[in-house]
Amino acid sequence: MTIEQILDIIRNDADVISNITHWQKIPEQPPVFAEYPDAIHPELVQKLKQRGISKLYSHQASAIEAILKGKNVVVVTPTASGKTLCYNIPVLNKLIENPESRALYLFPTKALSQDQLNELYELSHSLDRGIKSYTFDGDTPASARKSIRTAGHIVITNPDMLHQGIMPHHTKWVKLFECLRYVVIDEVHHYRGVFGSHLANIIRRLKRICKFYGSDPLFICSSATIGNPRELTQKLLELDVELIDNNGAPRGGKHFILYNPPVINAELGIRRSVVNEAQKLAAKFLSNKIQTIVFARSRLRVEILVTYLKELMKKFKKSPQLVRGYRGGYLPLERRAIEQGLRSGEILGVVSTNALELGIDIGQLSVCVMAGYPGTIISSWQQAGRAGRRTETSIAILVASSAPLDQFIINHPEYFFGKSPETGVIDPNNLIIHMSHLKCAAFELPFEDGEQFGSDATPHMLAYLEENGVLHHTENRWHWTSEIYPAQEISLRSASPENFVIIDTTKQERVIGEVDYFSAPLLIYEHAIYIHESRQFHVDKLDWERRKAYVHEVEVDHYTDAQSKTNLKVLDIFEHQTIPGAGKAYGEVSVTTVATAYKKIKFHTHENIGMGNIHLPELEMHTTAYWIEFNDNIHATLNMTQENLGFGLQALANVLGNVAPLYIMADPADLRSIPMVKATFTQKPTIYIYDAYPGGVGFSRKLFYVHDDLLEAAKQLILECGCQSGCPSCVGPALEVGETGKNDALKLLQLAFEN
Repeated sequence: MTIEQILDIIRNDADVISNITHWQKIPEQPPVFAEYPDAIHPELVQKLKQRGISKLYSHQASAIEAILKGKNVVVVTPTASGKTLCYNIPVLNKLIENPESRALYLFPTKALSQDQLNELYELSHSLDRGIKSYTFDGDTPASARKSIRTAGHIVITNPDMLHQGIMPHHTKWVKLFECLRYVVIDEVHHYRGVFGSHLANIIRRLKRICKFYGSDPLFICSSATIGNPRELTQKLLELDVELIDNNGAPRGGKHFILYNPPVINAELGIRRSVVNEAQKLAAKFLSNKIQTIVFARSRLRVEILVTYLKELMKKFKKSPQLVRGYRGGYLPLERRAIEQGLRSGEILGVVSTNALELGIDIGQLSVCVMAGYPGTIISSWQQAGRAGRRTETSIAILVASSAPLDQFIINHPEYFFGKSPETGVIDPNNLIIHMSHLKCAAFELPFEDGEQFGSDATPHMLAYLEENGVLHHTENRWHWTSEIYPAQEISLRSASPENFVIIDTTKQERVIGEVDYFSAPLLIYEHAIYIHESRQFHVDKLDWERRKAYVHEVEVDHYTDAQSKTNLKVLDIFEHQTIPGAGKAYGEVSVTTVATAYKKIKFHTHENIGMGNIHLPELEMHTTAYWIEFNDNIHATLNMTQENLGFGLQALANVLGNVAPLYIMADPADLRSIPMVKATFTQKPTIYIYDAYPGGVGFSRKLFYVHDDLLEAAKQLILECGCQSGCPSCVGPALEVGETGKNDALKLLQLAFEN
């Protein structure tokens, strides 16, 4: 059965069509071509034409012209639009002109690096000029590293390896840094929050080393569509950048369907499970041998969906191995085998976290099903773009959960399909991140008196490090004196470098995965059911000190879900402003979190079949928060009891925490919200929304400035929800916000708007 036939079946299926809130047919787009710029070497043009590239797309020509004129650029076009040539052509052109030139390519993952090497190798090899391209990452054999350092014209790596394996050893990479002409940074939109803040500091260090060796490279960046690509790129590079966004690439037609599962309890606002609905929709395509990717919002959901779809494949009399999972925590060889299986067609369906959202080559899938809103519009389009990378018709289906953000998106197609308001936010001067990279920079090269490293506070930070025995100041220079190798202490993906290793003891001890420090208390506590590739493991022991979890394989009919408690204290106010009936502020806070208990949840029915306690230490984190403090007599003004005020604050905190990601390019998990009837610091009814990362990464500051938009979106979401007194799709369940929580939240919002 073809895709068009299945679409006809969906259109005529009353049970399915009644749940579709919007069906957008995105038409085919013909290509817009441009001639090769005159400055490109004729030999390179000839080789490209031999490969079937007789002309460039308009955005490729614009980008190449700007680069050849000596400008830093960011190319912003959709998935599979040929961005690769925007940097490969100028780099190869420079290498033809000057074989001593060097280029450095940065990709956010090792898998993307490997993909790019294959594409670049074919083109550079056809030139027959001895241009050598290499990937340099943790998998590169020691025997190959010396030749890469000396002979590699194009070094393809990732930020982690540049940070730990190249820049600290720059004296071994003299040829690269002396002759570096281009730095390519792909998937710029991926560098936001913590990761982006780290990368901005890595670029500071890179430019500092280049200056020492007498080079001044141009930066060629690419990004998917976001609200502020030029601003984000300029903040990453601290350089002026030209935006190229005149996309000329063709695309096939795409059906983008917004699907809202049916309500099964109108009063409680409970809808049919997003997992079950995504599984049902994916099965329509998998049963007809149409290659499909399903994206899930968490590792746990990935494993549950893989389990369900493997069961379905057995019912279809097909091999369960046709469906695989893919997520962080799988070992590298396992992930590479799955990628290869997708390319070859041996794997019919894959269920993934956003690990497959980036442009890794996984072949030409036809259907994408998203089990829950991915958290940002850009991620939704990136995931949808994994289907239909050729010119044929493809399908993307976004299945909403009952979460407020999902419900807002699914019922506002004009917002989703309009111009993205999302902006990438980073804070390169986050104290923890900035100080970490300052130490790395000092290890790499001594600091001169008066030298700045991205901040006016550099001299004070250097003095602080001298006081703590890390640096020594002599003859107008700050020299590294510590025995510690600072780059090893920093994890670019989090503010904590520590991961927990998961060890399977079923037969003999073997590592099957890993979990980051702040997730460990919620995923691998003792007696948790940890799921890996749809296989269940019971956590027998969590060795907190040694960062190890010991598990054994089991077969049970349930999974586990952890609960936690949080407390917050304000340490400093950065900015405060009086608003009607309240005040708004952002500043530094201390957040203490402890995992307290877990629920046992039955597969398929998702009913609660038991509880257990978690005994783990508290985790304390200093971060930044945005907060709204209402006047202390607000309950009297609104004729509320203290209990009603508590319910109203909880309800409003739930909504604000869920709509905040609409305005900052953050995952909902990047933020946390806490209501307090009488906050310790303000002594007033207060709602805090804080960055879920040590030191904060700029989200709170952004929320402070989009305060009015945030309140408007919260009000809109509450008013449009059909429940009576509150439900998971707006302010939260009645058990959490009481019978009056919805109305109480509206009263608090109304007060702010009326004044």
